[in-house]
Amino acid sequence: MADSIAQPMPESPGAALAKSGNEKSMSNPNQVDLHAVWKPRVNPWLIAATVALAAFMEVLDTSIANVALQHIAGSLGASSDEATWVLTSYLVSNAIVLPLGGWASSLMGRRNFFAFCIVVFTVSSFLCGAAPSLPLLLLFRVIQGAGGGGMQPMAQAIMADSFEPQKRGQAFALYGLVAVLAPSIGPTLGGWITDNYSWRWIFFINIPVGIVAFILLNRLVEDPPWIKADPSKLKNMDYLGLTFLTLAMGGMQIMLDKGEENDWFSSGFIRFFAAMFIFGMIGLFVWEWRKKNPLINLKLFRFKNFAICCFLMLLVGGVLNASTVLQPEFTQMLLGYDATTAGLALTAGGFALVIMMPLAGFATGKVSARTLVVCGFIMFALSFWYAAAVTNMNMTFAQASWLRVIQMLPLPFCFISITNAAYVGMPKEESNQVAGLINFVRNLGGSIMIAITNAQLTNRSMWHQEHLQNFMQSGTLAFQQQVKQLEGFFSGVAGSGNARGMALGAIYRQLNLQALTQGFQDVYMQLCYMSIVLVLLAFMLNKNKPGEGAGGGAAMH
Repeated sequence: MADSIAQPMPESPGAALAKSGNEKSMSNPNQVDLHAVWKPRVNPWLIAATVALAAFMEVLDTSIANVALQHIAGSLGASSDEATWVLTSYLVSNAIVLPLGGWASSLMGRRNFFAFCIVVFTVSSFLCGAAPSLPLLLLFRVIQGAGGGGMQPMAQAIMADSFEPQKRGQAFALYGLVAVLAPSIGPTLGGWITDNYSWRWIFFINIPVGIVAFILLNRLVEDPPWIKADPSKLKNMDYLGLTFLTLAMGGMQIMLDKGEENDWFSSGFIRFFAAMFIFGMIGLFVWEWRKKNPLINLKLFRFKNFAICCFLMLLVGGVLNASTVLQPEFTQMLLGYDATTAGLALTAGGFALVIMMPLAGFATGKVSARTLVVCGFIMFALSFWYAAAVTNMNMTFAQASWLRVIQMLPLPFCFISITNAAYVGMPKEESNQVAGLINFVRNLGGSIMIAITNAQLTNRSMWHQEHLQNFMQSGTLAFQQQVKQLEGFFSGVAGSGNARGMALGAIYRQLNLQALTQGFQDVYMQLCYMSIVLVLLAFMLNKNKPGEGAGGGAAMH
C-alpha cells in the first residue's frame, strides 16, 4: 500500500523506480506520513465534477467539428480536403501534449498546469470561432489542441489522488463517462449547432464552460504534498526529447489521417510522414530511456502490469473509436441518414453508459480488475458478432440504436478496470505520468484503429465487389432475367432507347451497396476476433485485490 512504496526494499516498485534513474527520494518518513494521511479539503466528488467538466469540454472538441467541415470550407473559401486539416491539426497538437502532462505538472504544479490549459483552450476556442481565414483557423486549432492535450491526463490524475483506492473506481466511472460519451454526442451536437446557427458556435460554446471550470478549479482543487512545482526544470528542458515526440506524433497522425485519401504508401507524401514517424519513435525511445530527467518516463513500462494495461487501453480506445465511426458511416452511406439522424442513433448508447458506468465503478471495489476486463472483452466479442449479423440494408433506426447500446455495455467494465489497474503498484509521485501515458495510448489506439478499419472497409468492399461481379456475366440466366425485368420497368419511364442502360446502372448500384454492406460485416467480424484475442491477453494482468491502489505491488519483469 502507500506506506510500503517508500521503504528501501529492493523489489518494491518505489525502489525499483529509483534504481532506474528516478531521483525522487521515497525514504523520508515524514513524506510517507503525508502520503498516508493527506486528503483534499473539500468533498472529492466536487473535485471530480470540476475536472470532469473541463475534460468533457476538451474531449467533445475532438469530434464536434467532424460534421461541420463542409460549412467551414464554404465559409472560408477552402476545399473539402483543406478543411479536413481542421481535424488533423487539432489531433496532432493534442497527441504531442498528452504525454507531457507529468513533466509540465512537475514544472508548475498540477493545479496551475490544469488552469493554464483551461485558459489556453478557452481563449483559443474564441479565436477559432472568430477566425477570418482557414490558415488562422488551423493555427488556433493547433493552440487549442495543445491546451486540451494537458486536460485529459490531469483530470484523471487529480481524481486518482483525490479518492481513496477503494473508491477510485467510482471516480474513474465519472471520467470514463466523459471520455466515452463526449465523442459519441460530439457529431450530433455539432450537426445541430451548424444546421441551426453557425459552425462558429461549435467553438464559442466552450467559452462559458471554460470560465466556470477555471473558477471552480481554483476554488476547489489543490495539489497533494507529493506534487511540488519545480521551475528550475525549465532550465533543463528536454528539447531533443520534445523534438522526437513532435516528429513521431506529427508524422503518425498525418499519415493515419491522410493515408486513405492518398492511397497509403503508394504516395510519396505518406511515405515521408511514415519515415518521420519511425525516426521520431526510435529517437524518442532511445533518448528518453537514457535521459536522466526525461519528459516521458518510459521506464514505467518496466512494470509489467502497467505495460499490459497500456496495451489493453490502446486497443480499448481503438475499439471504441472504430465502432463510433463505423455505425454513422453505415447509416449515412447505406441507409440515407443525415448527420443529425445518424448521431441520434448513437444517443441510446450514451444513456446506457450513464447507467452502466456507476455500476462498473462500484464493481471495481468488489471484483478484481482482471476478472472485469476479461468479462468486458467477452462482451465486446459478442457485441461485434451481433453487429455483423444485423448490419444490412433493412436495418431500422430502432435496431441501429439497440446495436449502439449493446456495443456500449462492455465498455465501462474494460475502461474503468484497466484505468484502475494501471495505478496498482505505481508510486504516487508518478500518478501524473501514469495518467498522461494511459490517456495517450487510448487516443493513439483510436487514431490507429480508425485508419485500419477504414482501410479494411475499402479493401473488403472491393473484394466483395469483384466476387459479386462473377455472378453478373451476360451469359448468366439470373442476370439476364434481372436485366429484362428492370428494362420493362424503366421502358415506361425513360423510353425503350435508354431502358437497358438504366437497368444496368441500377444493377451496378445494387452491387456496390451489397459489396459495401458485406465490407462492414467483415470489419465487424474482424473486431470480434480481435476482442477474443484481448480476452486471452487480459489474463496476463495481475489479479489485484479489489480496491487496491498505488503502491500495491506491481511486478517488474
